Amino acid sequence: MRDAETQLAEPGGKPETRRQDDGRNAVNEEQRNIMASGRGFIAALDQSGGSSPKALKLYGIEEDAYDGDEQMFDLIHEMRARLITAPSFTGDKVIATILFEQTMDRTINGEDSAAFLWKQKHIVPFVKVDQGLGDAENGVQLMKPMTKLDALLDRAVDKGIFGTKMRSFIQEPNESGIKAIVDQQFEFADKIAARGLMPIIEPEVSIKSPDKPKADSLLVSALTAKLDGLPGDGQVMLKLTLPDEDNLYASLIDHPRVLRVVALSGGYSMMESCTILSRNHGLIASFSRALTEGLTAQQSEAEFDEKLGTNIKEIYAASIT
Repeated sequence: MRDAETQLAEPGGKPETRRQDDGRNAVNEEQRNIMASGRGFIAALDQSGGSSPKALKLYGIEEDAYDGDEQMFDLIHEMRARLITAPSFTGDKVIATILFEQTMDRTINGEDSAAFLWKQKHIVPFVKVDQGLGDAENGVQLMKPMTKLDALLDRAVDKGIFGTKMRSFIQEPNESGIKAIVDQQFEFADKIAARGLMPIIEPEVSIKSPDKPKADSLLVSALTAKLDGLPGDGQVMLKLTLPDEDNLYASLIDHPRVLRVVALSGGYSMMESCTILSRNHGLIASFSRALTEGLTAQQSEAEFDEKLGTNIKEIYAASIT
């Protein structure tokens, strides 16, 4: 079945189709403007199967409280829906949210998750598209083959998702390994951008790397070389580990091919993450564990929202300095 964009390119396209396409383009342009210059940060709520048990344990739900993946993902969705529907979780500070595939495919308060985020909260929706990490080689872990990417991108477009996120992992400052990661990320980013979605490239550097400053520096060089060589005028977003050297990412933030650079907390506490982030001009947060620090299933709704609101205010303040 041909999409509305293809139909519009043909003579005699229906006016209704044209109006639908115009509306989608207007939303995409508004969301792009928010991502380019909006004041705030990205909430990363995209823990997948491998990281879900740990996320639930931090939330106060032990592994013996559920039986199998189906119950586990139900609990994860309840946790995410509780976060997203909380009064303090609003678009004036949280400009975007990265969803797990299953979260995108589910509903919040009877509405598709992405639609709820945009229509009710005015928060831009992204979705995680990688299928996990491969085995370590040359000091890095490339992404596993994305065997279901096309179908996932189809659903993402249909559900009004603005962009995607893919994660690789750098353990050591190995130049060839880091180049391989960047090459793979940009290969998939090109396919994603061709579908009209904004790719977030996330080559995470481990905060436990034996020489993290060197790994950070090698990554910046590899990213710059790839960005400089891109044809056309397309853009990507970058999600990078908080750097040891303040303002190391300044050249990437200013690069014409980069819409926005955001930072992951990478295992730092919220206080540590915000302290480092506040020293890096133009860098905003895309935190997961730091955002949910101190939140538990056992808290009352008022206690939960108070703690979440405090976390949001601190991360927001660090992101706009």
